[in-house]
Amino acid sequence: MRYKVLLLGNNKATIEDLFLHANNILECQSTSNRFDDIVCHLKYFQPHVVLYCMNNETRDTMTQLITIKHTKLERRTPFFVVATQDDCDEMRKISADFSDMDLIKPLTALQIADRISEYIKRNLTIRETPPMPSAPVLPATDQQTQTTLDEIDALLHPVTTGGRRHILVVDDDFRMLKLIKRYLDDSYDIATAINGKVALKFLETKMTDLILLDYEMPEENGPQVLEKLRNNPVTKEIPVIFLTGINDRKKIQQVLALKPQGYLLKPIDHDKLTEAIENTLNETIPN
Repeated sequence: MRYKVLLLGNNKATIEDLFLHANNILECQSTSNRFDDIVCHLKYFQPHVVLYCMNNETRDTMTQLITIKHTKLERRTPFFVVATQDDCDEMRKISADFSDMDLIKPLTALQIADRISEYIKRNLTIRETPPMPSAPVLPATDQQTQTTLDEIDALLHPVTTGGRRHILVVDDDFRMLKLIKRYLDDSYDIATAINGKVALKFLETKMTDLILLDYEMPEENGPQVLEKLRNNPVTKEIPVIFLTGINDRKKIQQVLALKPQGYLLKPIDHDKLTEAIENTLNETIPN
């Protein structure tokens, strides 16, 4: 089996190498450095390991990762650091027990994957076949934990105005999530969701300025997710742009009846995507 690894951090070259060259060993999913994105992926992607790919990280980011690591979640997930010796030493100065294993660069993607695989086989054999619930639900016994997370999140991410716009990307294809993050990371704050349920759960407590929504997804497809968004008073005004490889006139007409703000065909063109986003964010959202 492939082991699930959640990737985060500013070393985009290492993250891309793992997606490209370690795909036979690891099932990789990337997330932003935002507190809520990381917690959401921990709960619903259920990684075997979190891999922090460090490169010029801020102290705030490191501190919030330490907070997540030491806050009781649904289960304990090992956190690994891949970085230079100096960066690993800096992380240990902040928290001596944050990293379950340091992977000192230079290392190839395959070497990193082999080290992760060896650790999991040696220490986490019980979790090699983790249960996959039909719907991600927080157990009632963990309500106190959820309250703690919400309180910490409120401190780390207070509601503010201004600054960079936020975009939520919903797609079950991790390669598409990675591509869009690479296209937009420099200009926007990007959150990702691997299906509609994760996206809707995210929007229960967080807001976004725009949603990029895949058409074809398991369980709930894009039109079903959009219909739920439009039927919810809290989310009905969030602009939505569909991203899809389906070029069927009848299906397009069905989607347009739900009044999304845009519709782009895959493969995604960088210039068309950024233009559609800019135009949508600059327009007044229709009622």
